[in-house]
Amino acid sequence: MRKPRPIVYTLDEVIITREEIYAHIKYKDPDFGETRLEIGPEVAEMTDQDIVDLYNDVLKAEAELVRKNKYVAVEIPLGTPQIKYQRSCKQWCPQGQVLRCLIDDMERDFEMEPAITIDGKELTWHEFGRVISTFAGWRMRIEFTPEEETHRRPRLEVREPKK
Repeated sequence: MRKPRPIVYTLDEVIITREEIYAHIKYKDPDFGETRLEIGPEVAEMTDQDIVDLYNDVLKAEAELVRKNKYVAVEIPLGTPQIKYQRSCKQWCPQGQVLRCLIDDMERDFEMEPAITIDGKELTWHEFGRVISTFAGWRMRIEFTPEEETHRRPRLEVREPKK
């Protein structure tokens, strides 16, 4: 499982490489992953410390934006497509941050596997995984609801399950 990224990097924690207009910032700890930062042609002239400083400024600005703006998940209205096929990445992509879905199962290669239907489009487990992977690095909550209640949040109780 990937660890959450730190807010500030130091040069001794990362490996910097350059590719055209990008700086690749790879943490020496493999659990933190890698970032590709678009800088522009000037990336070739920047020192590694310049790149780390710029990236830290970006991270600090993002953290400040999050602090100032309360997160609001956008739910696409009923009757409007929640997912759209993007030819550029050859996959279905969510249009908001909430997905109303039907869970079913389908036989594939003589085994049963989950099938997820969104807006009448049945997605294989793999296709659904690609849809939600557009939020890689985010956290996810799943609330199961009866079909007629999918468009509203259920009442929530925090407690141990009944025996």
